[in-house]
Amino acid sequence: MSPLKKPKRVKKNVYEAELARLQAELVTMQQWVKASGARVVVIFEGRDAAGKGSAIKRITEYLNPRVARIVALPMPTDRQRGQWYFQRYIEHLPSTGEIVLMDRSWYNRAGVERVMGYCTSDEYRRFLHQAPLFERMLVEDGILVVKYWFSVSDLEQERRFRSRLNDPMRRWKLSETDVLSITKWSDYSKAKDEMFVHTDIAEAPWWVIESEDKRASRLNVISHLLSLIPYEKTDPPRVHIPPRPPDSDYERPPREENHQVPDHAATLSKPKD
Repeated sequence: MSPLKKPKRVKKNVYEAELARLQAELVTMQQWVKASGARVVVIFEGRDAAGKGSAIKRITEYLNPRVARIVALPMPTDRQRGQWYFQRYIEHLPSTGEIVLMDRSWYNRAGVERVMGYCTSDEYRRFLHQAPLFERMLVEDGILVVKYWFSVSDLEQERRFRSRLNDPMRRWKLSETDVLSITKWSDYSKAKDEMFVHTDIAEAPWWVIESEDKRASRLNVISHLLSLIPYEKTDPPRVHIPPRPPDSDYERPPREENHQVPDHAATLSKPKD
């Protein structure tokens, strides 16, 4: 394998300035979704460590969690395995005035389940037939369905895996299935290509995000998402802050009577100038 080379990144100051601008636009878009009653579902798929989670984090950072919800489902239960495949996803779809961001979705069947043998060939073929029908039904009912595929090279994926392995803050992101994806790179590529052939439909096309540079991919996906939603600036009702009334006869009980959290911050050394 050739040496791992760190991809060129968008400069930090440029990235932070544009991210702040785009996040402000996301807040404006969210307000329009809530006011108009629109329904939006955004699907994030791609290789393990391709940057889906970090992109979702930046999108939702300043949004109202009651309007913009993240859905990241665990493995199905025994009961859910006996249901129609799409059934457990339906309850998480947006209602009026909501945005749902899916960190992986029903496309698990066309990816990891297909490659790892977690579904039968009949279940897989049935999914490829039903997924476009299912999504057309959602669109016909007025839901905006946006599908993103985060693309990353094998070298960059391995770099990110190794970085996580040595980082106690991110080690939890690694699983045996994730690591096995290194040995099944071609299988995942073939599965993705066949998935695109069957499910890249006009009503809900796949949009590919190049994710060698995570900063660039985050800016690109936010900018593109904003371009797909026909939002208008909708100012929220202006809130009037009343004057504080005069002090009453209330007297707070002594602090010593409460269970106070120890002042850990006070024990820290003074930072250097």
